[in-house]
Amino acid sequence: MRVRKRLKQTPLLQVQNISKFYGDLAACLNISLDLYPGEILAIVGESGSGKSTLLNCISGKTGINAGEVRYRSRNNGTIDVHGAKEPVRRHLARTEWGYVHQNPRDGLRGNVSAGANIGERLMGTGSRHYGEIRSQAEQWLERVEIDPCRIDHQPRTFSGGMQQRLQIARNLVSGPSLIFMDEPTGGLDVSVQAKLLDLLRNITADLGLAVVLVTHDLGVARLLAHRIMVMKRGQVVETGLTDQVLDDPHHPYTQLLVSSILV
Repeated sequence: MRVRKRLKQTPLLQVQNISKFYGDLAACLNISLDLYPGEILAIVGESGSGKSTLLNCISGKTGINAGEVRYRSRNNGTIDVHGAKEPVRRHLARTEWGYVHQNPRDGLRGNVSAGANIGERLMGTGSRHYGEIRSQAEQWLERVEIDPCRIDHQPRTFSGGMQQRLQIARNLVSGPSLIFMDEPTGGLDVSVQAKLLDLLRNITADLGLAVVLVTHDLGVARLLAHRIMVMKRGQVVETGLTDQVLDDPHHPYTQLLVSSILV
């Protein structure tokens, strides 16, 4: 994995000592991180480690009990994600952020066409010209390796891998700076996973996207991520450059993960 040089030293996203409790259970405890433009961070751990909860706390989908999440917006300065009003968060979600779900049905509108799924996102950025919207939708379908002739087909007629690629197109068409991904290859067979990973690696590099990626698959983390954060029971136990952590893990839990999974 080549390490991306931080040409811009100001973080795009700053997470400071956030905690999330469910009753007495700490799903996330005192977690901090900085994410820089164009950087991909993988959050890894076993099921129940708190990685998806952390992703939802960072993205504002889930409230937090302590700490702060700050995002450097292109046009609106630095935003306190959890202190911002709902219209501000909705605007971020439509324009500067994307969220790729493990199950594409959670990220797509199943009752409208593939083109309408992409076009809806464009309209959220202010686009109103039907011809331009359709043209961009066709271009993005092609970019994620879906035949543009399927533009008027509903997602339910697509395979699982195609649905996931459509969800990626829907999220990227608006030109976001930051993408959240929750197990984007989960539930897909090995050959489909490999094709999707190649697509994600190429497209994130081409666009210079910052990504927060949740995965239980250390192979996915090695292929895509510049840095890795290992979670256990709601806490971060190790973090660092991906190859360094996976090739020379220091924490016993990370050593166990690496020894049990071929990476």
